[in-house]
Amino acid sequence: MRTKQQLTDDIRRDRRAVLVVNARSRRGRKLYEDAHARLLAAGFTVLGSYAVDRDLEESLAEALALGPDLLVAGGGDGTISTAGRMLAHRDVALGLLPLGTTNNFARTVGIPPDLDAAIATLTDGKVIDVDLGVAGDMPFTNHVGVGLSAEIMISAPRRLKRVVGRIAYPITALGLLTRHRPLTVTVRADGREIVYRTHQVYVANGGFHAGRPITADAGADDRLLVAYPVGGGTRWELLRETARNVLTGHRRTLREQPFLAVGELFLQTDRPTRTEVDGEPCGETPLRVAVDPNALRIMAAADSPDH
Repeated sequence: MRTKQQLTDDIRRDRRAVLVVNARSRRGRKLYEDAHARLLAAGFTVLGSYAVDRDLEESLAEALALGPDLLVAGGGDGTISTAGRMLAHRDVALGLLPLGTTNNFARTVGIPPDLDAAIATLTDGKVIDVDLGVAGDMPFTNHVGVGLSAEIMISAPRRLKRVVGRIAYPITALGLLTRHRPLTVTVRADGREIVYRTHQVYVANGGFHAGRPITADAGADDRLLVAYPVGGGTRWELLRETARNVLTGHRRTLREQPFLAVGELFLQTDRPTRTEVDGEPCGETPLRVAVDPNALRIMAAADSPDH
């Protein structure tokens, strides 16, 4: 493995990159050709370029086989999470083109949704290390959702997400909420056991959810997961707490209730419950979630902190 500085120098000097864009993401199909042209204009040698509408993992594997120093992934959080999982502990940096609905991981690491600014980061930035989470045996970049969010991710129409963006999720949630039953969720961590009665629990690795800050001090490079329920057992509490998270997340801290910031936890529910990992269905509870420190190298802004 090269040092981060060596990899940064190689990317800036040789500019050997591959481009993989999820053409099913909200902006991916529209901006694929534009992104390819801008990489070439920025002086990159694009060893391979893929507009993917089916098997993302297969395209990523083909791209990595070309031996790039930088893999540029364009899409939403699911695309970025898949790319991050495949690049974990590899001597290749991940470059981000946030083309999805909420772009939570890109926001966490300071990559703007503007395509010009994202390309500039690839050109002038530096390689840093960030943590990954691991749910069961699946690495992830951003979050695990247990309960209602898994039902939403499975049910939200792709066409609706393309048309209205992240508003598609609350629209879908309102339709599902009338028949969703609350869960009793037990979280075990650091010798403690905490029980929640709620419709929804998240375990976050990053600092954003649904395009909004979780807290002012959550990040992807702090060796911590953040577990928290959204409201209590009633639908009204869920709606109230969701609104509170949206409006006040940027002012809250990890020391406040109901946040639990730990390096590892075990999560169990009173009945087997669907889970989602960065927007993709991922089995059921019970579930162990842990941090994999400094597991992923990404191309970030030159002034980004790197612990």
